Amino acid sequence: MAAPSHDPYAAAGVDTAAGDLAVELMKSAVRRTHGPEVLGGVGGFAGLFDASALLGYRRPLLASSTDGVGTKVAIAQAIDKHDTIGQDLVGMVVDDIVVVGAKPLFMTDYIACGKVYPERIAAIVKGIADGCAATGTALVGGETAEHPGLLGPADYDVAGAATGVVEADRMLGAERVRPGDAVIAISSSGLHSNGYSLVRHIVAGAGIQYGDFAVDFGATWGEVLLEPTRLYTTPILALIDALGDGVHSLSHVTGGGIAANLARVLPRDAWVEVDRSTWSPPPVFQVLADLGGLDLMATEGTWNLGIGFLAVVASDRTDAVASVMREHGIDAWQVGVVGSGTAPAGDFEQGAKGVDGGAVRLVGTYATRGAK
Repeated sequence: MAAPSHDPYAAAGVDTAAGDLAVELMKSAVRRTHGPEVLGGVGGFAGLFDASALLGYRRPLLASSTDGVGTKVAIAQAIDKHDTIGQDLVGMVVDDIVVVGAKPLFMTDYIACGKVYPERIAAIVKGIADGCAATGTALVGGETAEHPGLLGPADYDVAGAATGVVEADRMLGAERVRPGDAVIAISSSGLHSNGYSLVRHIVAGAGIQYGDFAVDFGATWGEVLLEPTRLYTTPILALIDALGDGVHSLSHVTGGGIAANLARVLPRDAWVEVDRSTWSPPPVFQVLADLGGLDLMATEGTWNLGIGFLAVVASDRTDAVASVMREHGIDAWQVGVVGSGTAPAGDFEQGAKGVDGGAVRLVGTYATRGAK
């Protein structure tokens, strides 16, 4: 007797054929991230990366990171635009690795969805692959999981993990920081991927739809809020190559804002006052704050306010930092100096996220737009 043609798994809401099609659509984008060190191609149970290159290191340390892009995906879903979320994911994951001075090696991704729409999944993965290519990272594997009943048909979430390598005696961190070091801000491209729960709360409270035209920006609200996360790995590695031991520690300004993330990469007895007057936050932050009836200072623990990375460098290398960043089309400027001993009176952010680090606070008033 012939087997019945009915597929009980499809009846339960899982379309394996759609999943297979999604893999076919993404293959070429993923392959573009593969160098000769990647073995096995696309679709294996495990990604394979030839680690023989590590034999050239005296004492290689592997750096790893994992993250997602949070509720920013809700905006992508709302306006059905999915080609930039992948870059956001690479920024959140790979740019954490470069903080310790590590060169990224490979990355994997995970996409959970209520229903597999092959073209949508392929667009997400193409964004990841493009970000990996821009940062010199091989995308060696991933998984798309269909979860009907747990997620709605249009819902999805993305996450990723990456691994890099750094020579032990070149690893960056708080132990390299010295009193008098300069703290250099490196500009963001906008909101990046943090604080979107507050963003969405403000937008909803103002009665704005993501398809509405935002007069201040000349685009729809959805397009403005999906501005991709700037990728820092390539320019930061160039900075490390150019300055060598002049780079002491780095901070990726993500959740927690400027003060909390800088405090994580300072020694326990160090403190920094970040001078707000050295820059003017980009318009998207001010417009959102105004819509929410908030002072920008009230958002400092949530948004990056125009600073995506911070570099703590030797005091005589500040011009070199600005020069290297300028070559990559990124603004950089000094926002503070590392102090030691007793900090000035007042409230400081002391350490963060379990790190027994230094103390940081923002002081002064933000510059007016156009001044820096």
